[in-house]
Formats: sequence, C-alpha cells, structure tokens
Amino acid sequence: MRGSRILGTAFARPNLTALTSSSPSSSQISRRIRSAASSLPRATQKHVRSAPFSTSAGKTGSLSRSNDRESRQYSTKNPQAEAPPFAFAFDIDGVLLHVATPIPGAPEALKFLNENNIPFILLTNGGGKHETERVKDLSQKLGIELTTDNFVQSHTPFRQLVGGPDSLREKTILVTGANAEKCRLIAEAYGFRNVVTPADIIKAHPEVFPFDPLLDTVYTATARPLPKPVFTPGSGMNLKDALKIDAMFVFNDPRDWAYDIQLITDLLLSQEGYVGTYSPKNGDAALPGCGWQQDGQPQLYFSNADLLWSTGFHLPRFGQGAFQAAVAGVWRRLTNGHELQRRVIGKPYSETYQFAERVLATHRHDVLKSRGHHEPGTLKSVYMVGDNPESDIAGANDYQSEAGTEWSSVLVRTGVWSPEHSGEKAIQGRFKPKVIVDDAREAVRWALKREGWTGPSL
Repeated sequence: MRGSRILGTAFARPNLTALTSSSPSSSQISRRIRSAASSLPRATQKHVRSAPFSTSAGKTGSLSRSNDRESRQYSTKNPQAEAPPFAFAFDIDGVLLHVATPIPGAPEALKFLNENNIPFILLTNGGGKHETERVKDLSQKLGIELTTDNFVQSHTPFRQLVGGPDSLREKTILVTGANAEKCRLIAEAYGFRNVVTPADIIKAHPEVFPFDPLLDTVYTATARPLPKPVFTPGSGMNLKDALKIDAMFVFNDPRDWAYDIQLITDLLLSQEGYVGTYSPKNGDAALPGCGWQQDGQPQLYFSNADLLWSTGFHLPRFGQGAFQAAVAGVWRRLTNGHELQRRVIGKPYSETYQFAERVLATHRHDVLKSRGHHEPGTLKSVYMVGDNPESDIAGANDYQSEAGTEWSSVLVRTGVWSPEHSGEKAIQGRFKPKVIVDDAREAVRWALKREGWTGPSL
C-alpha cells in the first residue's frame, strides 16, 4: 500500500556518519533550542499492513524455546572465541524510564550489556529533540554512556528524505509537534533548507484560525517571515508566486490540535499544496477517490502511531496516534467517509524495524571489531524489549528480516501494558509476546539464558 511503503526506497540505508559527524553538537542544539522551549507553556489507515501472528508467552523467566539454543562459549572480549550472534533493542518510555526517572533494573541491564560488549540499540517512538541532545539527556538520566550510533527515535528516518531522487532538501516543508520551533531546528539539522511552522503562517495571517490562538504567548516568539505570501483569491496574484508546501511532517505529539488539524486539512484540500487554495478536483465522483488527495497535495508524514504511552501518571496518556486519529476522523467527516492517505513510520511498521536492524548491524560490527572480532559473523537474533503490545510487540512479531535475523518480542510489566488495566485480551494474536517479564533486567536475563550465555551473570 502507498501508506505503508516508506523506508524501502526513500528511507534507505542509515547514514551513521551523517548521523554523528555532520550533526550539530548537543551544546549547539541546546543553545539554539533553549529560547524556543522557554516560550512554550507547560501545558486506521487502510494502509496498515497487518499479518496474523501467534506466539507463546510465559511467566517471568520462563522459556518458550528452552531447547533450541545449545550452550556455547560466546565472548566479546576474547577475539578467539565466537562473537555472540544476538543483540537487543529497547523501547525507552515505560521500559527504561518513567519520564525522567530510571526504572529499577534498567540502568544495570544496559551497563551489563556495555561492559560485556553485547550490542543494543534504543528504538523509541519518542521524539521532539535532536538525536545528539536526546542521547546526552538519556546518558545523564540512565548513568550510562550512549551515542547516536545505537539510537533510533521516531523521526530519525526523516533525514533519509533529504537525499535521493525525490529529495526534499530544497523543497518547502511544514513541520509541527510539541514545540514546532524545536522541530524546525531538528529538520534544519537533518538538512531540510526551507522549513515552515504553523507559527509562521498564523503570524502572517491571524485570520487563518479565528479563535483565541496562542499568538502572543507562543507563536509570535518563534514565527519567521514566510518565504512566499499565502494565495489570496481575487488579488491578481499568480499562483506560482504563492507559498507552496511540498510535504508535511508531524515530528512528535502536537499541543495545539485545533489549529494544526485546521492547517493540515487546508493543505490536504489545496491545489498542489498552495496555501489558501481549494482543489477543483475535490469531491469529483468521476475521479479516483472522488478526487480527494488527487491534485498534488503534499504528502503527510506521521513519525509514530502510538495511541497511548506511559508517563509519570498511573494511567497511560494519549500519544501522537491519538492526534493522527483526530485528523483522520475530521477528514472522513469532510469527505463523506474517505480514508486519509498518509505515511506513518515508527513502531510497529516493518520499515522502521528494517531501518533499526541496519543501524544495529552497523553498530554491532563496530563494537565487535573494536574488541578484535574482525569477522563478527551473522546477527541471528534480536530481542525487542517493550511495554506496548500494539507497537513494540506487534512490530517485532510482524517483522520479517531480509537478512534472516529472528526478532523476538519481550513484554515488560513496567509500562503501558499491565495485567490489571489491559489484561490478557490486549496480548492476543499479533500482540502476543514471546515472553512476559517484570522489567528490562529480567528481559536480558531471559534472553541470555535462551542464548546459552556462559559469561558473567546479570
């Protein structure tokens, strides 16, 4: 489907050199973002590929395949011994952290893997900060040295759209999120050169959202002049001289849903993405899809589909998936039931797992090579440790690695899912994990036992 094929072409192999050497330092990013952050108050896609899947889940520490791994002498410190053919992928919120507080056992698990040179990556649907800034923040909170080499957040793959035959580098894009100005700075750091935010448009045209907007308290402080004027019918303006948006990106969970939904919908109804226009093809029954989104409107990208996520509150909170559902619901009402065409990345989409596997394979090679394993061998197993059956678990279960790597899903009890609030109904079919454990430390212990690890104990 159009909406699900994302990373296979435009999102190609991850450029880890670009991810580190060409990116601004965390201190540079922090300085550029600080003023934007201080201005803010604290305040189904038919597109989705959904293959049936079933596994067996057990209790803490139980093995569903206890006899399919023979005990072997793996070592990352002795280049003469066989390098371990397994690695880990960890979600962050609800697995390693509750907001800013480490979950007991999680820092110890990561330190153990680091000390024993067992590769892992952090694979999160979170975002809103540049990778260098987020990694520095996580390193401080978890008390362990992390790098962008083993970190993938929801919008990291967006940088791949800067290059390639359909490059958006020189195009004009609209970005939004929790702090749209932060998102703009991240997009610019990725290499996008013409980035517009909702603040820019409402500052130039307050009438675009005629309700008590946050114009003076938020938008004025971050707005930049528009690169071109908004089209005004009857003004004699040539359409080609008006502001044209070529793509729209939701980097993380927006705060001003009403205005963002209005602006996104305006562009989905526009003629070729020109702000202030309305396509004559809309609602034409003679055209495919009754003409909706058939007139060169900008592609809409969401960085993740999480409906809920785990925070410091004792009940899960709405995530970006809720905002996406709101946009899609409004679109169905406007178009008499037509589905919104959009592209969604992040977990559980297989393209994100493919991207993550490439990052992990490169990181694993570098880690093991640094220990003298010049031929580290094939990565046979990856253990996806997560707290959300609908993203972490379903994604690992559905993913079919082109390299033949087995992804095993491990569900922890420290986040979104819990027996009390979600129950067994939430972990059936493709949402059923290989095993359920108490926390990240128990997840690592279970995987090490399954792999026949004979090294130091966690």
